[in-house]
Amino acid sequence: MSRKPILAGNWKMNLDHLAGLSLVQDLGAALADKDHDPSKAEAVVIPPFTDIRTVQVLVEGDKLPIAWGAQDISAHDDGAYTGEISGSMLAALKCSYVVVGHSERRQYHAESDALVNAKAKKVIEYGMTPIICCGEALEVRKAGKHVEHTVAQIEGALAGIDAADVAKLVIAYEPIWAIGTGETATADDAQEVCGAIRKAVEKLYDAPTAEAVRIQYGGSVKPGNVVEIMSKPDVDGALVGGASLKAGDFADIVTFYQK
Repeated sequence: MSRKPILAGNWKMNLDHLAGLSLVQDLGAALADKDHDPSKAEAVVIPPFTDIRTVQVLVEGDKLPIAWGAQDISAHDDGAYTGEISGSMLAALKCSYVVVGHSERRQYHAESDALVNAKAKKVIEYGMTPIICCGEALEVRKAGKHVEHTVAQIEGALAGIDAADVAKLVIAYEPIWAIGTGETATADDAQEVCGAIRKAVEKLYDAPTAEAVRIQYGGSVKPGNVVEIMSKPDVDGALVGGASLKAGDFADIVTFYQK
């Protein structure tokens, strides 16, 4: 595969900075025990905002093969936006990645495709890489409209973004019905939508851009199913939730290529 797999652990609203410190220490040790080769797969942790500085200091100090990022970003640069976190703040903490458009943000905070697009542009503006999330609810899947629904989200999220920037970003397909439920889309389900997303990117831009963009699958990814999911040609990684809170499990997921 020419695209390096990216395995990102989204901690969501879990772990204070002390617990986050312990997890990353354990993850670093687990990856070392497994003789992880960073050229074969990229490990990323996405902690809460309050943990990012602690993670940064630990990873840089111990030279761990782990990148870090943030779970959200403001569409504004600065100002009277209480509770918001700006791109300049995240860039100062050397975040490599920022998740935008996660289904929980769309559901609980009513984030539209237009807002996701604005946030993705801010991530790029500040020199970081967006992980743009998309995915369908169960009723959409049952109606057989999951592909068109997801592709429409991506078309909205990528509006006005240059091909060169699209080639470097990450798209995460997360069927909402499979997030934290124990239910998992089959590897073929993941391939169907990830492949459709790649074709949509090709239609919007060109074949080289579509070939370059990395597309993750997310939704109850575990050590037991990651190998099958990652075997699919258009799946370039995983956005991992619960399993990323256990160092051993996440290390197993990151080193899927050894199996």
